[in-house]
Amino acid sequence: MQSSLEDMVINRPFWRDKRVFLTGHTGFKGGWLALWLADMGAEVFGYALAPPTEPNFFTTTRLERYLTQHTQADIRDVATLTTALQQSGAEIVFHLAAQPLVRHSYVEPVETYQTNVMGTVNLLEAVRNTPAVKAIVNITTDKCYENREWVWPYRENEALGGYDPYSSSKACAELVTASYRNAFLQKAGTQLASVRAGNVIGGGDWATDRLIPDFLRAMDTKQTITIRSPHAIRPWQHVLEPLSGYLMLAEKLYEAGEPFAEAWNFGPDEADARSVQWIVENLCRQIPNMNWQCDTQTQPHEAHTLRLDSTKAKTRLHWRPRWGLATALDYTLNWHRAWKAGTDMADTSLAQIQAYEAVS
Repeated sequence: MQSSLEDMVINRPFWRDKRVFLTGHTGFKGGWLALWLADMGAEVFGYALAPPTEPNFFTTTRLERYLTQHTQADIRDVATLTTALQQSGAEIVFHLAAQPLVRHSYVEPVETYQTNVMGTVNLLEAVRNTPAVKAIVNITTDKCYENREWVWPYRENEALGGYDPYSSSKACAELVTASYRNAFLQKAGTQLASVRAGNVIGGGDWATDRLIPDFLRAMDTKQTITIRSPHAIRPWQHVLEPLSGYLMLAEKLYEAGEPFAEAWNFGPDEADARSVQWIVENLCRQIPNMNWQCDTQTQPHEAHTLRLDSTKAKTRLHWRPRWGLATALDYTLNWHRAWKAGTDMADTSLAQIQAYEAVS
């Protein structure tokens, strides 16, 4: 039986030969998105700093060979950014370049605001000076909401805010996005949307102070993992889940325009908003002799409960989560094991993308 359009994950033919400018392609989410786009036949122009960790997704997959152009530069350098965007001739832009870590933002608040707020301003200024651009998807975060520690999922019309500099900077980036959309871009026929995803997991993430990378490092070194907040609840999801939403939204912005130039949530089903302890215990059951313990030291403030309401994306984009949390954890472990075994990680990643798209 042929699937309906509503059941399709991604419209692959749409992306063939599309020129796409992608900031942050050397990062975890950006790397997966760049590979997916290239596999669909898009011409991908990447703009980012050097990979933030060693190892990293960009080098382990040898991602540069899939790109039309790889520019290593800073999002805070507006002149270089504008030149790169104009020379790319891109019609679609994904903005992922960011300082993405809550705890690092306490150490480097100025860098966090410069990158996440002024970096967004710079990108949108570059777009203003590049008439070829038709659609922009600005990736922010679920932490942009003013967290009231309630049990209900946050919707796109909830108040923005942020206790820590990272969350605050992303709320600011949302305000910048709305202003540029209203004041400049919509009048020029350029469609701009912002997207807010949950806590993404998947193979190829080696960031510090993230639960899954910390767990895998402890697993590799046969150590007990130390966790900070076992009862903290987050909307966990595999990285391909929100990326599929970003791709579907970009197509709508390109083809249908203004009705989709809004803020969008892409979170997991309610059942997959789980505690840190649930995640760790699930993983420990799969790894012989793996244990966890609580960090008893005083920690910087982090939100305790965070859930996302993705009703709008499900209703208007026909997007939905395809992999439950247990499946997402399995694919993450399998990717890491393949890397440890010396497998071609681009092939492994593309096989996971294919498996994700095959879910009916």
